[in-house]
Amino acid sequence: MAAAGSDPWRVGFVGAGRMAEAIAQGLIRAGKVEAQHVLASAPTDRNLCHFRALGCKTTHSNQEVLQTCSLVFFATKPHILPAVLAEVAPVVTSEHILVSVAAGVSLSTLEELLPPTARVLRVSPNLPCVVHEGAMVIARGRHAGSSEAEFLQTLLEACGQCEEVPEAQVDIHTGLSGSGVAFVCTFSEALAEGAIKMGMPSGLAHRIAAQTLLGTAKMLLQKGQHPAQLRTDVCTPSGTTIYGLHALEQGGLRAATMSAVEAATCRAKELSRK
Repeated sequence: MAAAGSDPWRVGFVGAGRMAEAIAQGLIRAGKVEAQHVLASAPTDRNLCHFRALGCKTTHSNQEVLQTCSLVFFATKPHILPAVLAEVAPVVTSEHILVSVAAGVSLSTLEELLPPTARVLRVSPNLPCVVHEGAMVIARGRHAGSSEAEFLQTLLEACGQCEEVPEAQVDIHTGLSGSGVAFVCTFSEALAEGAIKMGMPSGLAHRIAAQTLLGTAKMLLQKGQHPAQLRTDVCTPSGTTIYGLHALEQGGLRAATMSAVEAATCRAKELSRK
């Protein structure tokens, strides 16, 4: 992370929940940062023990994280974040890169609570970051330049796919990918239950459904194909797939899925305005 001959980057986490742990684990395993150069803070030891198991340092002082680390992830619950930012604002300097993982807290809100020239970015991760297959987007504030965005993007690719977007698209990402994990799980469950209905053992059906989703996603990403092309490749005249697709269309799967993403996005926007 650091240039040759310079001090290594020290990465801090204010908040030590599951997503913070997933990001830290991804950075360490990918060799982006050494565990001994990671410092996490939380009010109690309940989650800090997971960071210590990774070889990271821990503290109960949020200010200590800012005083020790140049790159700091704020991974607290959204309603707690304003008080945390007010607490650490006196020790924020121009050397810091500050990254909020808190859903629904806008860049303008973050900048209002921090010193005037603070370099602030938002990242919207999703749960598969835990297995380093996340889908993440980042948006930068007024004083964060392309170099900070590229630096953060390079780091977070240790946890999956990461792309920079305008802040207006962060809530859409929440509806598509954050909530989308639950939508995909619902579809995976339905696939498996269809096989169970036809006589396949439950455990086997769920394993095959999950692997089918994994393999399909990998093909879409590696080949860069539109899903419609891959779907067409699977269909044959009068074959099993076209009969199944007809049943899905009759059941309204496409419209229901689009409505689910729309509803989740609208709710994310509502929460952002609170």
